[in-house]
Amino acid sequence: MSLSLHTQPATRGQAQTIDFISKIAQIDGHWQPRVVAEMNDYQFKVVKLLGDFLWHCHADTDETFIVLEGELHIGIRGGPNGDETLVVRAGQMAVVPRGVEHKPSAPAEVKLLLIEPRGVLNTGDGAQGGRTAQNDVWV
Repeated sequence: MSLSLHTQPATRGQAQTIDFISKIAQIDGHWQPRVVAEMNDYQFKVVKLLGDFLWHCHADTDETFIVLEGELHIGIRGGPNGDETLVVRAGQMAVVPRGVEHKPSAPAEVKLLLIEPRGVLNTGDGAQGGRTAQNDVWV
């Protein structure tokens, strides 16, 4: 069964096995999250990252980063532990609390899984520009 890149599968990725690495291999660029499954109102998105993103926050939701390959750095401003940089390696995860300004960066390519509510912009609340990815794009 072949799906167009923008088509939500009827199963929403449920009751099946999903291979994250093969899904990520279908993504050409960086910083372009693609949905692989939904659970209730949450989406599971795979993405490749390279270089620096922009400072942003999500006022109404936490954001979960699960690193599959590589090493992700997440700059945090005003988090529960003050300003810091989290280093998240393959097999690890980090949750950025709602309302906390953060900046992901990847010195070398990182492959990861994001978990966040449907409709959340990757550039956060009010942020616009060339890094804003289209929502609800499935792979």
